[in-house]
Amino acid sequence: MTYTPWFEVLDPRFRQLILPNVHVDQLYSGGRWLEGPVYVPAARHLLFSDIPNSRVLRYNECDDSVSEFMRPSNFANGHTLDRQGRVIACEHQTRSVVRFEHDGSHTHLADRFEGHRLNSPNDVVVDNGGSIWFTDPTYGISTEYEGARLESEIGSRNVFRLDPDGSLHAVITDLEQPNGLAISADQTRLFVVDSGASPARLMAYDLSHDRRPAAGQILRVCDSGMYDGFRLDSRGNIWTSAGDGVHCLSADGDLLGKILLPETVSNVCFGGAARNRLFITATRSLFAVYLNTTASAA
Repeated sequence: MTYTPWFEVLDPRFRQLILPNVHVDQLYSGGRWLEGPVYVPAARHLLFSDIPNSRVLRYNECDDSVSEFMRPSNFANGHTLDRQGRVIACEHQTRSVVRFEHDGSHTHLADRFEGHRLNSPNDVVVDNGGSIWFTDPTYGISTEYEGARLESEIGSRNVFRLDPDGSLHAVITDLEQPNGLAISADQTRLFVVDSGASPARLMAYDLSHDRRPAAGQILRVCDSGMYDGFRLDSRGNIWTSAGDGVHCLSADGDLLGKILLPETVSNVCFGGAARNRLFITATRSLFAVYLNTTASAA
């Protein structure tokens, strides 16, 4: 085991993914629980949630400024972009997945399943066919801190797939608290964190030709804090939040190394002009670091 500033190298493969002369930038501090980062290339800015304060903040990459983008945000959590560059958001307060159109209006995409209200959509990704995958744990209806204290109407915590025709499918129904999720670049594997399991685990699912997950397999359990949000790089590695920073896992679940941080990490995303900058939301702060790898094409 060797250490370099900010980085803990546990496998020689990790050295190929990091740069020897970089440091981690702290871009902002002052949130309550920062989450849900998404980089918007057309605007060269990063949007990220401050859930308990019910606001979305914006980091401007051109001048390094951070400002409020939206308040109230309906306790928004996870964000992603669709294939048209529109922002998709998971809102705890409305218990829905919404899309922000280019003209500034917003469209509610999903808030009910089989006549019952969703719990509190948490994280979201879009596949190459335009389907929207999202997790629906109960974190946003468990306390007033991140939403409201309400009963679950559907009685389960699911991973959903919302197809372009508007049909909503519960594709994974047996996790304690499905949380972060991502799809491989070749669209053949779905990864989902079960943060309700003890310890938290990262699950992997093979996807059939009709995009239905096969039985899940545990890829790795978290040995430090809890897995939450994560993203994949162009080599198939998984960069996931954890209690002591960001953990980098191989596609097979090997722990390659860590980015050590002073705060518990909630989520990550790739951004920047070359898509080689990892933005990290961590409790009260936003961090970023340049890597020797780029975002997955998914």
